[in-house]
Amino acid sequence: MHKEIKVLIVEDDPDVLAASARIARSEGYQVMEATTGEACLKIARKNKPDLILLDVMLPDIQGTEICRQIKADPLLKTTFVVLTSGLKISSLEQAEGLDVGADGYIARPLSNVELKARINSTARVVKAERERDQLILELSEALSKVKQLTGLLPICMHCKKIRDDKGYWSQIETYIQKHSEAEFSHSICRECAETLYPDMNLYEL
Repeated sequence: MHKEIKVLIVEDDPDVLAASARIARSEGYQVMEATTGEACLKIARKNKPDLILLDVMLPDIQGTEICRQIKADPLLKTTFVVLTSGLKISSLEQAEGLDVGADGYIARPLSNVELKARINSTARVVKAERERDQLILELSEALSKVKQLTGLLPICMHCKKIRDDKGYWSQIETYIQKHSEAEFSHSICRECAETLYPDMNLYEL
């Protein structure tokens, strides 16, 4: 089932609209309907569908012009638009539809089985791109949290404090923790142990 996918079907022929909507609903899609270009744009801007099945020949606005407006809208440009037509079906007319930004073109008439397959095929692409975008977002967020130390660090030759870019001196542990993902656990090296705690034999096996 495809409950997370919203499909807007735009068709001025009531029989074709009803049949297309019935097929899409039978596959579990959230289905919206429109019979004019103006209604299509209004519904699209309000509900942001994932897929629009858009008739080329509408009573008020050509489907190609609607497609152009949708693809030019920053909030809708990722919406998949598939043009449909029973009249404008020549290779040239289909090419013109794709040139304005349509993601596909369906020449009618076609069987219910083929229409169902076309819708499902496009939905798979929508899901794949949505998963890709989510992965990119997660990677970007992960990378934004990664801090790296680069460049020349002024360090005191005696106390080993580091001077930051604002001129303040910080303990080296504090500075590194602030500018990286590293964490410290305090210990003592052999030389310091022998100098400071000669009687404790900290490094004897």
